[in-house]
Amino acid sequence: MASFYSLKMPTPTIVIKARRTMRHLQSVYLWDRIPVIPLIVFAIQTIIMARFIAVFNESFEKRPILTMMLSNAVLNSIADTVAQTITIIRERALRRPSGPRLPQDRIAIEIGELDNKVPDAIHKGELIPPSDFLPPPFEFDRLARFAFWGFVMAPAQFTWFKFLGKTFPIPPHSAAMVPALKRVACDQLIFAPVGLAGFFTFMTVAEGGGAEQVKNKFGNVYMSALRSNYMLWPAVQIINFRLMPLQFQLPFASSIGILWTTYLSLTNSAAEAQEEEYFP
Repeated sequence: MASFYSLKMPTPTIVIKARRTMRHLQSVYLWDRIPVIPLIVFAIQTIIMARFIAVFNESFEKRPILTMMLSNAVLNSIADTVAQTITIIRERALRRPSGPRLPQDRIAIEIGELDNKVPDAIHKGELIPPSDFLPPPFEFDRLARFAFWGFVMAPAQFTWFKFLGKTFPIPPHSAAMVPALKRVACDQLIFAPVGLAGFFTFMTVAEGGGAEQVKNKFGNVYMSALRSNYMLWPAVQIINFRLMPLQFQLPFASSIGILWTTYLSLTNSAAEAQEEEYFP
């Protein structure tokens, strides 16, 4: 007699319909350019963020850490949505048949130019790998990983900013730049390398990778990402530490960080595609 666990349970009709609907939506593009799933997700994120901005100060006064965690999670999810949209558009362009009768997809061309603009991009100079190695059209689990990373990192980032503020105070109405530069130096020499290492480790483990995959990801992308970090964040953090009150420092960094997290998301997914090629 077959055990309960060996029996193949039928898939509920509602699940089948949901899968069919999702497959259909994954193939729908507005104006034959914009994928509808990321657009819907982005619209929901924008509504959530707009509502959150409206109550930010009141929420921060009552629950500062939780406020930072939620805002960071939403901003990280927006960044990954942007990254996945870029990947989807380029994947579709790569898989389309070419020919003189087909009009050029200007959006896809501009996205493709990112390959040559980001320094030290992996996979033979391409930030976004060829279509054979790309992830599925839209990954909600990947979106959840990025949101969760922003959520759990917010307390550490907020505590770190408070520590820098107390260690290198900037007097009110002071024009001195030295304390701000000291904050930036500590932030970039201590927190940035550790935070970046934590990001790639967390993402690799959350994607199901082990120690070997973590080691390979560090070998492939860590130093490249750290160099890119030093091209962007020192200037951003000077503005942040010099002009922003404490309660706005993390949201400001996270808002600018949409571009940075988009880059990390693309880099991480490209590295993951390489891992799948060499470790199927």
